[in-house]
Amino acid sequence: MNDRPFILLIIAAISVMFSFSAIAVDRVSDEVAEITVALQHPSVSPNSASAVEIKFNLGKDWHFYADKSTAPQEMNLSINAKAAGLKFSSPIFPKSENYFDKVTNQTLNVYSGAFSVFVPFSADANARKTEINITIDGVACSDQLCSKASYELSKDIEISAEAKMDSPAFVVPAPSNNVVVPTTAKHIVLPLAILAGLLLNVMPCVWPILPIIVMRLVSISGKNKTKTVLMGVAFGLGILLFFAALAAVNIILKLGFGIIFQWGDQFRNPAFVIGTALLMVVLAMYMFGIFTLGIPASVASNKQTNGFFGSVGTGFLAAVLRTPCSFAILTFVLAWAQTQPIMFATITILLIGVGMAMPYVILTSIPKLLEKIPKPGRWMELFKHATGFILLGIGVKLLEAIQPDKIINVLYYAVMLAVCVWMWGVCVSYNTPAGKKWTIRLTAIILAVLFGIMFLSEPKKGLIDWQSYDAETIDTAQKENRPVLIKFTADWCLSCKVLDRTVYSQKQVADLIKQKGVSAIKADTTGFDYPATKVLKEIYNEPAVPVTILLLPGKDVPIKLRGNLIGGKLKEYLQSLPDKNQNAPRN
Repeated sequence: MNDRPFILLIIAAISVMFSFSAIAVDRVSDEVAEITVALQHPSVSPNSASAVEIKFNLGKDWHFYADKSTAPQEMNLSINAKAAGLKFSSPIFPKSENYFDKVTNQTLNVYSGAFSVFVPFSADANARKTEINITIDGVACSDQLCSKASYELSKDIEISAEAKMDSPAFVVPAPSNNVVVPTTAKHIVLPLAILAGLLLNVMPCVWPILPIIVMRLVSISGKNKTKTVLMGVAFGLGILLFFAALAAVNIILKLGFGIIFQWGDQFRNPAFVIGTALLMVVLAMYMFGIFTLGIPASVASNKQTNGFFGSVGTGFLAAVLRTPCSFAILTFVLAWAQTQPIMFATITILLIGVGMAMPYVILTSIPKLLEKIPKPGRWMELFKHATGFILLGIGVKLLEAIQPDKIINVLYYAVMLAVCVWMWGVCVSYNTPAGKKWTIRLTAIILAVLFGIMFLSEPKKGLIDWQSYDAETIDTAQKENRPVLIKFTADWCLSCKVLDRTVYSQKQVADLIKQKGVSAIKADTTGFDYPATKVLKEIYNEPAVPVTILLLPGKDVPIKLRGNLIGGKLKEYLQSLPDKNQNAPRN
């Protein structure tokens, strides 16, 4: 018997069944929200008005964005309703709530808990029974994560001349006067963007060549004032093109990261926070003059300046070549732009370009103003150093978003990274032979990587079951003829952390401790009055940590292993012990 037709029939029947089950889906539920659809009137008469209610019941700690300017990718909660024979008005949303985001320190406008959105509609004269299809889109966020939320619901409705509409299921509220206050004060940010662009011309490697570039443009134009102004405008357009390219990079990065990439999310990622904080340290060292990136003076004498398009190209090249002086600010601007709506971020970046280009346009129009420009001097270096301290402050502020137990390691690495940057920039000069120069710089890179592994890599957890220091626990273990390992350590001890990463994170050491039945005790001496601190000094007569003490059965004198280079000796002692089954007391 050929079963194939029968199987196909069953598959078709199942498909039809599921197809019908999708009709009039007026309730959906998941971890984020339970959403239901209700009609103001189960049936409506032609040429009448009614409404549909979408009821939301969000899970604990979940919310939808109400403000387009703070929503990732501008995806605030949106509702779209369609149905043949019905004309829908704009949805009526409830008043939003204020939500304080602890990560971004911003107050956001959100919808949370239980609320309803109403969509009024009117029925056409010729309408009959129809299906209302509702699409819900937005970004749902909790304290831990965000995700795109999309739902599709439907509800059947009758359009009949006999419809009774005297008992509505609910009353449609008046549109809310809910004025959303943007978290970013745009009237402040936009002027500041122009000011930031102007300040980019004050950088020490830019300021001296500004008059040179202007005079170059003036000399090419001759005595034709109109041409001089056009040259200045063209040069400014070239600078603006560079910032347009930056804005395009911002858009690509933002779209590439997708809907989840937003200010709160990246700062919930410890790797991002730590990397950004360390970048601020490197940028601050650049501002302090620890290392430099030269800007070619050829931009001032570029022979391609002749002509309008030549000036545009030279302006673009000038903006590119001055990035060594301005990349600290531009990097921060680009990171900030990732947190803003695309249009607002693009306008802001372009306004920075306007600010940078403005002096060239003004000075080519009125060359005599060059005499009023302050001469380069010490004030420029002081300005640069002040910017460096600001960047260090930003780096410290960023570290508030990571776990407290990781901050100390990041700060240690920040110091080591600063040393490596110092080696790169200060330990070599223009006169240093190439071989010696790159030997020093390669050493700096290797040290930066090694210190990064030491301080920033996650230590292996759970390999050794450490018990807190307790004298009775140690006495009990000794009475039961069990070996005891006491690791004297402290939170402020750098060598102790090296010891943990190089010795006690080894699987072989952890396996030996478990195999030999060793009681592993962590003796914390961080505080002066801690019990372990007194024992270390009064009983074991040890002045400093790290110290590892082995109390072995049959040995009256404790074995002391000082420092962090104890891996080999510790393994020897542990391997010499019998397995824990052999240590078990005999009846």
